Amino acid sequence: MKRKVKNIIIHVILAILAVIWLFPIFWVVMTSFRKESGVNINYFFPKELTFDNYTRLFTDTQVINFPRMFVNTLIISIFSCIIATTFVLCTSYCMSRLRFKMRKPFMNLAMILGLFPAFMSMVAVYFILKLAGLTEGGLIRVALVLVYSAGAGAGAGFYIAKGFFDTVPKSLTEAAILDGCTQFQVFYKIICPLSKPIIVYTILTSFLGPWLDFIFVKVIVGAKDEYWTVSVGLYNMLEREFIQKWYTSWAAGAVLVSIPIAILFLIMQRFYVDGMSGAVKG
Repeated sequence: MKRKVKNIIIHVILAILAVIWLFPIFWVVMTSFRKESGVNINYFFPKELTFDNYTRLFTDTQVINFPRMFVNTLIISIFSCIIATTFVLCTSYCMSRLRFKMRKPFMNLAMILGLFPAFMSMVAVYFILKLAGLTEGGLIRVALVLVYSAGAGAGAGFYIAKGFFDTVPKSLTEAAILDGCTQFQVFYKIICPLSKPIIVYTILTSFLGPWLDFIFVKVIVGAKDEYWTVSVGLYNMLEREFIQKWYTSWAAGAVLVSIPIAILFLIMQRFYVDGMSGAVKG
């Protein structure tokens, strides 16, 4: 009886927490379909539903060009994800399997640097990029990719991947080396197939960073709206001169921004489950 009461209390608490967590998402979705414009309303459920807020994002591009911002963000996120994932996995493999001088000092330095928030260096990073001529024209996208991927090998992501590689038996790599495999072949043909969960995690975090970032884009891009990403664009929709007209479209944009993340997660989830089942069987 006591156990049954305990389970009921736990499920009630979890249900309340789930409602609290889902309520903002539900509110944004409902607002995105609301036909009435403006912010100050005294009701929660829209009186009339419409898709005009979504179509406005792709048709009314004179002031806020959402399609261009979406493409900018997608390009930057994809390239940053590819470079950062490659860098993190290669660095983690080297730290896990190879032994060389200054290995431990490098790991300690990477851990210390990872303790500091990235935006502490954004002023210095901006002036370095400016001296390199990467803050003007189309090179701004290159600058953002460099910013997001340059420090990917340090911090929590590096240590998490290294910890996962440490769990792979060293006997497998040693046997492959005795059979004539190079370190790259060991990494690509043995370690990677056994490390699908951490690869999926690295891909997701490497994509989410540039996709959701606001601070570095705001500092590096500035007022050059042709290079804005969706985070800066959605922020500007809430400015005083735009909020009355664009508030419901802002909610629609927030919903659209979550779609690529959901698609990526659904695609990667299959590999994550396959990797976990393979690890259990092994």
